[in-house]
Amino acid sequence: MLIRTVETFAVAPRWLFVRIETDDGIVGWGEGSLEGNSGIVRTAIAQFAEYLVGKDPSRIEDHWQVLTKGGFYRGGAVLASAVSGIDQALWDIAGKALGVPVHRLLGGAVRDRIRAYGWVGGDDPNEVRDHIAEQMAVGLTAVKMNASGRMTRNGSVSEIDAVVQRVAAARDVLGTDRDVAVDFHGRFTLASARRVAPLLEPFHPFFLEEPVVPENSHLIGDFVRSTTIPVATGERLYSRQEFLPVLQAGVAIAQPDLSHAGGISEVKRIAALAEVFDVQLAPHCPLGPIALAACLQVGFSTPNYLIQEQSIGIHYNKGAEVLDYVVDTEPLAFVDGHFELLTAPGLGIEVDEAAVRAADLLGNAWRTPVWRHSDGSFAEW
Repeated sequence: MLIRTVETFAVAPRWLFVRIETDDGIVGWGEGSLEGNSGIVRTAIAQFAEYLVGKDPSRIEDHWQVLTKGGFYRGGAVLASAVSGIDQALWDIAGKALGVPVHRLLGGAVRDRIRAYGWVGGDDPNEVRDHIAEQMAVGLTAVKMNASGRMTRNGSVSEIDAVVQRVAAARDVLGTDRDVAVDFHGRFTLASARRVAPLLEPFHPFFLEEPVVPENSHLIGDFVRSTTIPVATGERLYSRQEFLPVLQAGVAIAQPDLSHAGGISEVKRIAALAEVFDVQLAPHCPLGPIALAACLQVGFSTPNYLIQEQSIGIHYNKGAEVLDYVVDTEPLAFVDGHFELLTAPGLGIEVDEAAVRAADLLGNAWRTPVWRHSDGSFAEW
């Protein structure tokens, strides 16, 4: 069995799918979505395809080593995302060739279901209440919300009060049996994040996410020590080496993205490293169905897996929804706020190839918003 073709599809709303076909007709799907940069990753995958075509798809680890280390210049979001999509597709092929779900190849299931959470927005407490009610209506028992919109560099009194009011409103709706995570989204300085965290402690957030931008990971230990709330980070870290300092700094939850952090192969290693530090895994995944299925395959085989983000109904999904690209939506259906064990071969879902090819004709033009402060200077989004 040899790799015959490697194709990519840029589809709405902001995703990049990878299709690898073998000479005996087995098709594997992966997702190398790097939001806002589909075209750049697509070019990287095309270059990697020059190496892959004609190779044995079952040599997943060897291909991972070559693609990540074979170039003198290594790493970064673009190359890591390209490798991630390819890696997922190769695992999909491996499972289909052997007739088993990928989690069986990763050591077998350690759980029967994985808890899911959804994103909620809203710029005022009443909107937060409405959006949380919508998520509860579909059975979810956990949500995540942005702490704020654009934040001034030192955080004004009104901005900080608004953060507290919104989290208080969320807790009021959720009660004590459901959870709310709060995403700082790298919009805060360390000083303003440390100012806000103690004010949120009475509402017992599930975790506080990305209190500092990833290039300031050397500061995250100061934030961890300033609060009793579990701290999460990792959606913009792409390897074990990049995760090691934040694990050493005391974060409680690691959030690698399987479409950015080297795919299934590397995220399994990140999970094992995290376990050494008593850290739970909660992969970042505001992406498509392939990335979600890949996350779940890792989750079903990983002991220190906490919860799974998913983007069904998220505000970014304009022009297409997660389930629009699968033939059967049942494997990704919520059951009491959880995903049930995936049992079909490979990644466990059937991609609607016709829908993907049609969507690729339109492409996607999503770009990261550019925000500015009132003085005209750049603001973190």
